[in-house]
Amino acid sequence: MRDARVICPARPETGLAPASGDPSREQAAFERGLAEGEKRLGEQLLRQRTELLELQNGILTSLREAVPQVVRQSESALIQLALEVAHKLVGDLPVSAEMVGAVVRTALAQVEESAEFHVYLHADDLALLQKCNSPVLLPGPGNEAARFQASPEVTRGGCLVQTRFGVIDTRRETKLELIRESLDT
Repeated sequence: MRDARVICPARPETGLAPASGDPSREQAAFERGLAEGEKRLGEQLLRQRTELLELQNGILTSLREAVPQVVRQSESALIQLALEVAHKLVGDLPVSAEMVGAVVRTALAQVEESAEFHVYLHADDLALLQKCNSPVLLPGPGNEAARFQASPEVTRGGCLVQTRFGVIDTRRETKLELIRESLDT
């Protein structure tokens, strides 16, 4: 037998082929494998880093868009809550002669010199003012030509003043609606 060599059996614990015996060749193969593994790992890390940056940028963009929307929704909810609280507070206030008189004086202060005008009140409020002999019902500066009348259009605590130039509305619900409109803009 010529050119016969002893072949080492495969190492069963590693599953690798037997060593060839040339250490420089083995070292070169090891270094090539190591370099290729490092290159693949570097490429994989670069891809993962790029994906992570894209995900991070997407999240930040979503947050930038979501925050103003949440602020607008919160503002709207707070306005609605404040208006509901105000409506409940004002609606639950007892109607007194002083309060109705103040509402009438406020409306009459807006009346420009007019020959004649009508002040419309809720029937119970007009009766309350008459019962208390409220000075607002007496002729005086600013209301000499006033005609006081009950009206089903007017809710408790408010009044309407009709002049030849238009209507002055000081009803509670009108005031609340004006506040709502001013807050919505």
